Amino acid sequence: MLYGIAAATAALLLAALLAALLRVPALRAGIVDRRLHRRLPLLGGLAVVVVTCLVAGVGQWTGVAPLGEGVCELVVAAASVAALGLVADVWRLRPRVLVAATAVAALCVVPYEETGVLGGMLGVAWIVAASLAFKGLDHADGLAGTVGVVTAFGVGACAAAEIMDGLAVLLSVFAAALTGFLMHNWHPARIGLGNCGSLFTGFLLSSSLVFTRAGYDLGSSAAVMCCLGAVALADALLVVLARVLARRPLLRRGPDHLAHRLRRLGLTPPGSVVLLGASSFSAVLVGVLVHTGWTGEGAVLWVAGGALLVVVVLLGIPVQSSQRTVSTQVSSQLRVRNG
Repeated sequence: MLYGIAAATAALLLAALLAALLRVPALRAGIVDRRLHRRLPLLGGLAVVVVTCLVAGVGQWTGVAPLGEGVCELVVAAASVAALGLVADVWRLRPRVLVAATAVAALCVVPYEETGVLGGMLGVAWIVAASLAFKGLDHADGLAGTVGVVTAFGVGACAAAEIMDGLAVLLSVFAAALTGFLMHNWHPARIGLGNCGSLFTGFLLSSSLVFTRAGYDLGSSAAVMCCLGAVALADALLVVLARVLARRPLLRRGPDHLAHRLRRLGLTPPGSVVLLGASSFSAVLVGVLVHTGWTGEGAVLWVAGGALLVVVVLLGIPVQSSQRTVSTQVSSQLRVRNG
């Protein structure tokens, strides 16, 4: 208990310090993203990855907080995915490469002895989908980090209920590191997660949940997983539906995510993140209660129904790119008429 508190405190302070130190090198090296006409350095995710692996590794090496069977391999796989994400931040790899690498890493960490072949394959699909969904959440200042912290505490609570103390400590350290990063990522952000941090976040959380739910039936596991990943999955579903209906490429970036549409309704950037963070907390709480048996699986239907309702409503909100297209067409028509 005392080590967990000390480790989390150290992770928070180290991540906050390292994120601040990496900002200038990222700007000088050109590892940046364009967000609202400003250059956002993208090495904040590297700070989260390094601190999480360092603190967890110290606990494993000293024997004070051993991670447990299979968890060390999970951390190594998550770090490998993060390393490839860092390469993508620097050299802009194709999305299919990130998908394939994430799938290979997921194949290496799923506990097939407890899940079975079918459950293992579904677990791999879940890890890949959740990792990409968290990558998509990194479209607004503070959003991916906020949802990641809330989800980490939820998965950590599920791990603690299964007496997976090492995994629970790992997730608390990771949540603390993300919190330290959020000190610099809240709007207006001074540093971002990038592919490195967002893929690491999604992979670590989703694979940890697969470990926690191993041995349970597939139906209840799917229900818990949908609750714990509700916001990220809703965002991914919204983007996919919007781009399919508009016949736009699925993997091309655009201002059509949850936070973008909420801002079109008049919410401020921090307000949209707070609303989505609160929604994530509510869904995660339901998932934890279902996992621990405090409530029935029927409660998941409220979460799924609410998420689908939000997706349907926000699907009708016009995105900025669409409005720009319309205005461009109108201007062209006026020029033709006036000419």
